[in-house]
Amino acid sequence: MTPDEHFMREALRLASEGEVRGEVPVGAVVVVAGEITGRAWNAPITRSDPTAHAEILALREAAATAGNYRLPDATLYCTLEPCVMCAGALVAARVARLVFGGRDLRFGGVRSKFQVADSEVLNHRVEVVEGVLAAECVELLRQFFESRR
Repeated sequence: MTPDEHFMREALRLASEGEVRGEVPVGAVVVVAGEITGRAWNAPITRSDPTAHAEILALREAAATAGNYRLPDATLYCTLEPCVMCAGALVAARVARLVFGGRDLRFGGVRSKFQVADSEVLNHRVEVVEGVLAAECVELLRQFFESRR
């Protein structure tokens, strides 16, 4: 198992935790020097907070751990392609690398609808790796939404 797969498995575990709590199953971890410094699942429903996406919450925890709002040596792993808000947060935090599982064809801010994270017009570009454990990430979401129809 590659390091990217290892950390994506943790993001998948967190996504499942969120699902148990009635949230859309998306999980994220922030890794610096091989250690997880931030972890979260989606929580906008339970927190009554539209910004409580897994990526934002994981970035907040990692920044608090680092004692810095910038995370230039960090990689963020997320089960779903980040939205525009989360992609913007990755740029603002100067995250080095983003690894995501499945594309978000409706709201994706990194590849599907927009290319915010590595846009040439912004002052920072995040290295983007997509498709790590994509089948598992997409299947988790598919089952979640199928169960609610």
